[in-house]
Amino acid sequence: MKRLSRAICITLVSATALAAALPAAAQSVPNAPTGPVETQYYANGAYATTQTRSTVACDSKGNQCDVFYPTNIASLNTRLPLVLWANGTGSTADNYPNWLKHLASWGFIVVATRDQQTGYGNTVLDSLAYMQAQDTNPASPFYQRIDFAHVGAAGHSQGASGAANAMFHSVGVIKTTVTFELPNQNWCNPADNCLLTPTLTGGSGSIFYVSGTADSLIAPDTQSGGTQLNSQTAWYNATPSTMLKAKGLLKGANHNDITGTPGCGLLGFLKACANGVYGYLGYPTAWLAWQLKGDAVAGAAFKSGTGEFFTANAWQGRVSNIP
Repeated sequence: MKRLSRAICITLVSATALAAALPAAAQSVPNAPTGPVETQYYANGAYATTQTRSTVACDSKGNQCDVFYPTNIASLNTRLPLVLWANGTGSTADNYPNWLKHLASWGFIVVATRDQQTGYGNTVLDSLAYMQAQDTNPASPFYQRIDFAHVGAAGHSQGASGAANAMFHSVGVIKTTVTFELPNQNWCNPADNCLLTPTLTGGSGSIFYVSGTADSLIAPDTQSGGTQLNSQTAWYNATPSTMLKAKGLLKGANHNDITGTPGCGLLGFLKACANGVYGYLGYPTAWLAWQLKGDAVAGAAFKSGTGEFFTANAWQGRVSNIP
């Protein structure tokens, strides 16, 4: 996505102007949760977390992997679901520490290749193969600790494409995907570095499209013209009805809020994001808890038109086909 970095800079300028217009109180704890499911998963889970990095390459490009997991994994008497994380352009797990640790605190093992060009999804699948090998290695902390019947993927920007591509090319191993700020197809150069329409329309699994109302350039909700999938709404509508799917936009969030730590620091003289990761903690975690851990109460929050998600103060542009 050669054009994406220039677009991100424009988005950052817009975010700075927005932040300057907000009162101090609104900036302190933005996008606070309102309903019980969002509130539950907005908070950290019960587990202290550990981060480790592979000592060898974990993907076909020679990158290492970062793994986030519950610290007491060795003493747990159960296998844990696995989430594959795909970085945005030019990013690594270092850019998403709060989000990835948050998932681990809820009992997920999270693996993230350090590939900075993940759009094709191949290195995301490589990270899955790496964890499969770890599960069979008696010397690994992940030996017989991973539940490969419950694998999901998530990613940001180009990585949102990578996470979705990984799911659709995993032959059913990856069950669900959460895409943060999935770019319009017109940003993709080459085209197959994004999610291609035939790949989506022929796919299976489940998907939650997440963006922000201030991401009007790269991942807007409204179609920007042409026949390509150039909006979150277009992505959602093109997703087969046979797949469980949902879409929502976090109010005031821009392209980089998922990188909050948890708020937004400075990128040079610009603010790195608009509100921070806060609002992204609740429902995306709830979606993964439903799809990978069987939390039916979390799943009910996404029920079309009537679930808690549809009355949440921090969200708009919501739609789902969840019965």
